[in-house]
Amino acid sequence: MKWTFPPFLLVAGLVLIVGCRTPKHIPYFQGMDRMTPDGWQAVDRQYGILIGPDDRLAITVSAWDQDAVAPFNPSGYSPASTYSTLSDRQSNQSVSGAAIQEVSSSMITYQVDARGYIQFPVVGAVHVAGLTRQQVADKLQLEISRYIEEPLVHIQIVNFKVNVMGEVVYPGVITFLNERISILDALAMAGDLTINGNRQRVLVIREVDGHKEHTYLDLSDVSVFSSPFFYLKQNDVIYVEPNSAKIQDSYYSQTRQYNISLFSSIISAVNIAATLILAISNRF
Repeated sequence: MKWTFPPFLLVAGLVLIVGCRTPKHIPYFQGMDRMTPDGWQAVDRQYGILIGPDDRLAITVSAWDQDAVAPFNPSGYSPASTYSTLSDRQSNQSVSGAAIQEVSSSMITYQVDARGYIQFPVVGAVHVAGLTRQQVADKLQLEISRYIEEPLVHIQIVNFKVNVMGEVVYPGVITFLNERISILDALAMAGDLTINGNRQRVLVIREVDGHKEHTYLDLSDVSVFSSPFFYLKQNDVIYVEPNSAKIQDSYYSQTRQYNISLFSSIISAVNIAATLILAISNRF
């Protein structure tokens, strides 16, 4: 007797083979071996943070003669319109504790106004918008050297924050003191993407010169490293879209709820109508 292979076994085998394969859209950074040394250097060249309006700068001045730099580090002089202590800022803003390093509570922060200026003690108004931290430090150092010898200026942006939304474990606002922040750092601080996050469409929204720009990053492809949006800037918004499975599940869930609600309404209406008919019948 000729033996034939049961069709259902063939189907079951195919299902097992397909089911055991890792979906291509799940792993990160596929094609890492395609990145060349020049490609990695291009990633580093794209990094750069410029100071802009509403940034808060922690500025300290030091020199051999500490008494001479005291007027430039006014721990007790803090007009509300010009700057405030870092401890005040931290008490008024939700900050991720793991992202904030230890900073002296007596440190003064200077807010960049809408025109791009800060009001610095003794020196007065200093335009800082569009400059890097080092450029601002050099600029202040030149001004302060008119009063003291060999001053050293240290500047730190203390309100570098990004917003992470969508399919991540811990959505919310994340504040950093370190300025070299990548999309991977922000997502890691947010607990990574959920299983329902679309790794191929991570939206980054950025404000440049008063205008909004955006792009979609594909975390499953190594080309994400070469994107100008790989390194984040102040106030960037990151939104992780839900994948198709989550969208479909949400749609069917809403449809089921609607059907149940509609069915309950119909049953209630029928019950009321039956009660009225029964009452009228008994009356007559």
